[in-house]
Amino acid sequence: MLWPWSIFDIAGKEKEIAKLEKQSSRPDLWDDQTSAQNVMRKLAEHNKVVQRWRELEKKTADIAELIGLAEEDTSLQAEIQLELDELAAHLDELEFHLAFSSEYDVRNAILAIHAGAGGTESQDWAEMLMRMYLRWAERRGFKAEVLDTSPGDEAGVKSTVIAMDGEYAFGYLKSEHGVHRLVRLSPFDADHARHTSFALVEVMPEAEADTDLDIDPDDIKVDTYRSSGPGGQHMQKTSSAVRVTHLPTGLIVTCQSERSQFMNKEIALKILRARLLELELEKREEEKARLKGKRIEAGWGNQIRSYVLHPYKMVKDHRTGHETSNADAVLDGELDGFITAYLRSSMGREE
Repeated sequence: MLWPWSIFDIAGKEKEIAKLEKQSSRPDLWDDQTSAQNVMRKLAEHNKVVQRWRELEKKTADIAELIGLAEEDTSLQAEIQLELDELAAHLDELEFHLAFSSEYDVRNAILAIHAGAGGTESQDWAEMLMRMYLRWAERRGFKAEVLDTSPGDEAGVKSTVIAMDGEYAFGYLKSEHGVHRLVRLSPFDADHARHTSFALVEVMPEAEADTDLDIDPDDIKVDTYRSSGPGGQHMQKTSSAVRVTHLPTGLIVTCQSERSQFMNKEIALKILRARLLELELEKREEEKARLKGKRIEAGWGNQIRSYVLHPYKMVKDHRTGHETSNADAVLDGELDGFITAYLRSSMGREE
């Protein structure tokens, strides 16, 4: 038998596989390398999901057969219990993956961190968050690349943008989107007073230029200027920094992290595509919420998570209630407990 909640998903995946296989057999497929790679990637993703559920279906049938034999041979009961425990573990894992219901969840992610008001305190907090996510990516085996960083006035960073490459990177990291609050004794205060700092984390799926967006070159304005901040004499003397403006939306993306103007432009366009895709997804969510009569949260809103380092240590997610007293481990990248709790709770909220 097939587990009831997976039937629709499997049927949908198999229909999509049939369509993609038809596309992949076209003789002109590889005339467009990017499009062809997207088709083959999606085909592999759907096949992997279907294969997982079909294997579970076969394992269930095998256990049912063992149970039938156990009526005559009671020595099989221990083996059956082991098989059932293994099956339950597989089922739990697959059920969790149903939280990745969006077509974008499987993609790489673009993560942006912005220091809140508060000067050096918040800028240092933004850098702590940057380190936390880089360590999380390292633990999970994801490739993390800092695309651009705006250094803080005295310490930390004003903002930073990180590309996270790995299977379901966006699906996992979407749980981190929101305001993060830090409470600690300030290392920058002569009185060593207690301070509260805020930083905004944005998480966007990486956009596929040919399939997600059709950006008119006339809608893009590109300006160059001299880089500021650390980077050596070369960055100071040449106009390698790039500012890209999307005229219809007013979105502005800057990049100055590379010595090459061309590379800075490519990175800025990559970030811009992700931001435009995020805008489109927000519009869809707002329309769904309007039709369902749900309240739409806007702007920075309230913090999603608090990190308290004084007078006690605790990290608490305000959406799920998940918390831990091991704040040091969380800041060192141990985020999976919070991510899992969010994804499981979001499954319960979906209709």
